[in-house]
Amino acid sequence: MKIVTFGEIMLRLGAPDYLRLNQCNSLDISYAGAEANVAVSLANYGVPVEYITALPDNPITSKCLDELRGKKVNVDHVILCGKRIGILYIETGSIYRPSRIFYDRSHSSITELTPGIINWEKVFEGATWFHWTGITPALSQNAAKVLKEAIDIANSRKLTISCDINYREKLWQYGKEAKEIMPELVAKSDIILGNEEDCEKVFGIKPKNFDAEKVKDNINPEIFKDVCSQMMKKFPHCKKMVITLRGAINANHNTWAGVLYDGNTLYQSPIYNITHIVDRVGGGDSFMGALIYGLNTYPNDNQHALDFAVAASCLKHTIKGDYNQVSIEEVESLLSGNTSGRIKR
Repeated sequence: MKIVTFGEIMLRLGAPDYLRLNQCNSLDISYAGAEANVAVSLANYGVPVEYITALPDNPITSKCLDELRGKKVNVDHVILCGKRIGILYIETGSIYRPSRIFYDRSHSSITELTPGIINWEKVFEGATWFHWTGITPALSQNAAKVLKEAIDIANSRKLTISCDINYREKLWQYGKEAKEIMPELVAKSDIILGNEEDCEKVFGIKPKNFDAEKVKDNINPEIFKDVCSQMMKKFPHCKKMVITLRGAINANHNTWAGVLYDGNTLYQSPIYNITHIVDRVGGGDSFMGALIYGLNTYPNDNQHALDFAVAASCLKHTIKGDYNQVSIEEVESLLSGNTSGRIKR
């Protein structure tokens, strides 16, 4: 088994503690990117994974690639081109003040890629799975074309393809809307992940009698069966539709759950009550990485695969930075009901 992910990784500059950005004289440095986050999660579970992106040839890139290698992610086919790495600025919210993210990623290296630059046939040698997100085609027309090239080749090689819709309205700035670009890309995906906002804003699909603003911590997963059914009808290549369910009580207190629909059965995870969030950025990516692991490790047990993904991403909310760095044993311990937080000796 070898998983390939493709997308942009950015320099993450975070306000320390709970400071606002305009209060800071220094910023915490790390790296952030949806597809890289998925790759790190998979590598952390012992899964062979290769991450593909484009970055400028400079010391910031060297540090980034060294960090990914240190986390056992293969970066041998990363393209060095262009002049800049995208930047993400973040301040962590508290109670009734939400976290805020600011992007500075225009004209970053990945936006300058064109079809033919990446040797996808070589990249996909030995691969069984390709993962992408809706962030990549939002960055530029070039990025969208390269992603389509990757999907077409992955499909021709009969790889399983997973997609996180991951709709970010502010990123679609090059004259195209998500609803114009995404359907063709999603159409060849076997596993689709989203939330109710993604499905509605990109594809016009929404659950009946549902208002996310009024939900808070009282989520009934059963109402999303209709969304899953509509998505699978629109995209008949899809074999499993997955929806994450977040109930936002305040910036530090969320509920977290998920559902998986295979066309016949709706699987529902436990609902976790996360009362002291450390960092929720990357939570969805940690879910996706754990779901890919679960679907490969427990191919005949959709329930356990889903439960593993939700538990892993629940634990991610306790970890600073974009990457999830929990072990399989820690996830399984949470699944078994061990929530004591006692020191393991």
